[in-house]
Amino acid sequence: MKLSLIDISIIFAYLIAVAAIGLVLQKKAKADKEAYMLGGNTLPWYALGLSNASGMFDISGTMWMVMLAFVYGLKSIWIPWLWPSFNQVFLMMFMAAWLRRSNVTTGAEWMLTRFGRGKDSNKSHSIVVVFALISCLGFLAYGFIGLGKFVEIFVPWSVVQPYLPFDLSAEYVPHFYGLVFTSFAVFYSILGGMASIVWADVLQFVIMTVAAIAIAVIAMNGLDAGTLHVPDEWYTPFFGATLDLDWTGIIDEVNAKIQEDGFSLFGIFFSLMLFKGVLASLAGPAPNYDMQKILSSRSPQDAAKMSMFVSLVLIPTRYLMIIGFAALALLNYEQLNLESATGIDFEKILPAAILNFAPTGILGLLLAGLLAAFIGTFAGTLNAAQAYLVNDIYLKYVNPKAPNQTVTRMNYATGIVVVLLSVVLGFFAKDVNSLLQWIVAGLYGGYIAANVLKWYWWRFNSSGFFWGMLAGIVPALIFPYIFDGLDLYYFPLLLAVSLAGSIIGTYMAPPTNEETLKEFYKTVRPWGFWKPIKDLVQAEDPTVEENKYFWLDMFNVVIGVVAQMCLTLLPIYLVISMHTELFISLGIFFVCVLILKKTWWDRLNNDAPKQDIASKRALVSQK
Repeated sequence: MKLSLIDISIIFAYLIAVAAIGLVLQKKAKADKEAYMLGGNTLPWYALGLSNASGMFDISGTMWMVMLAFVYGLKSIWIPWLWPSFNQVFLMMFMAAWLRRSNVTTGAEWMLTRFGRGKDSNKSHSIVVVFALISCLGFLAYGFIGLGKFVEIFVPWSVVQPYLPFDLSAEYVPHFYGLVFTSFAVFYSILGGMASIVWADVLQFVIMTVAAIAIAVIAMNGLDAGTLHVPDEWYTPFFGATLDLDWTGIIDEVNAKIQEDGFSLFGIFFSLMLFKGVLASLAGPAPNYDMQKILSSRSPQDAAKMSMFVSLVLIPTRYLMIIGFAALALLNYEQLNLESATGIDFEKILPAAILNFAPTGILGLLLAGLLAAFIGTFAGTLNAAQAYLVNDIYLKYVNPKAPNQTVTRMNYATGIVVVLLSVVLGFFAKDVNSLLQWIVAGLYGGYIAANVLKWYWWRFNSSGFFWGMLAGIVPALIFPYIFDGLDLYYFPLLLAVSLAGSIIGTYMAPPTNEETLKEFYKTVRPWGFWKPIKDLVQAEDPTVEENKYFWLDMFNVVIGVVAQMCLTLLPIYLVISMHTELFISLGIFFVCVLILKKTWWDRLNNDAPKQDIASKRALVSQK
């Protein structure tokens, strides 16, 4: 091990600090379910934004993105659209405000706002809970595997095994380490609820920012003394129908990695990714920690600002670290030990680069920050899973009048159960990339159709939602065993099946109760195919205005995505000294900022009073 006393001290100081935050905020979290799950809606938007950014700065995702930058160079900036990473722009422009106006605790509870209460509504509520729990378990297992691989580099099994009464095969060593650190994460995340998670995340993001800048500086100094040996196409973000990235004679093993990933036909891959990404963004956030942070904001305007802040602080900081480590790994590839039980594992580039190139002190900061990133992501996802189990199952069906003390005990118990299930799932996962591909392309592919229709089509009802989700989730669980290749390639079939289920299910039942639809329209104020409901609402209250901002919102989305991609390129061009491209990207970014100041920020603040009055009026009438 290369860890010095200073590095170990930094790691322990951080772990003690976040544990203290959980203990300090434990009493506040016990006040009621809103205090535990949403921080009592008192947290400022910039803290929520930093927390959300911190949660996305996870070990598994960063390992994956360093591998992408190493293998694909500047073309790697597009591959995170699999999430899609640009969904934060849709949230910023309109979706976060719509969601926050609903004033609910979870995404499943939101179903009652959209579809009302009744037998059919209970089915839509239940299917969201099922989806949320499956996706939360998937993300927890994804983090579990990534953490184990990360720790294994720094703490070899040969060092630990003599002190343990058992031995493990090399294949399961990452799982053991994941289990150990998961146990710590459980203690911290269960105690303090959302407020604890947010403030611990803010501390973690400060640590990660310092470490990212340090790694970028080290990489830039290394590049001053050496040259990257990469294919010419590595240096450009532009592409054609195929990837045309040939590593032959440079690092031959990388060609096999590209073939294994299935990204060679990059034009088709990009088109499918964009198509799926736009639909996924229009569907709104999936029921996970991202949605819980939006629901925790003080107001719809704060929810939109929070989503803006996520991209602004996360992307430049994260990519300073990503391109820094990728460049260091390329400069010193022969020094890296990427061998694993199954051959060369490019997902180990990040921990191997940290071990070889991070100096004392910075190494401790990096390890503390990345371990904290795991804990933060794990804690946020665990908080979301607890919210669904306690709020949407226990308090809805088992014990609706449970006192706060009982709710607190249930939060603790469900947290432990969810962690144990995610650990079991983690043992069956092949690697970080395969699990990620299944979550974002398979499982989330089945989520899209029903969740797009729920926002934009008034006739869509609870029956359509239930059958659309069911028709998406079941194939998403089965298709990986039927189709070979990249999960994204069967997304169109998955979408068609789910869309058919949504439309057939909708016409199998009558429309949603008219009063429910009118209150939803007045409260959330969506655009889309709502004319019959808009006419009914305006007949009763002519002061209710139609949302006519569709084209402006779409224009802002395009400008926002361009600005987001410039933010991604800026740190890359800076580190690898492509100065002309750096200044061009910076100029485009500032033009985008000036446009959005007029078309989004000013409108957001000017419309705030009218929006709040309309929302409050609708909520009063509901009560």
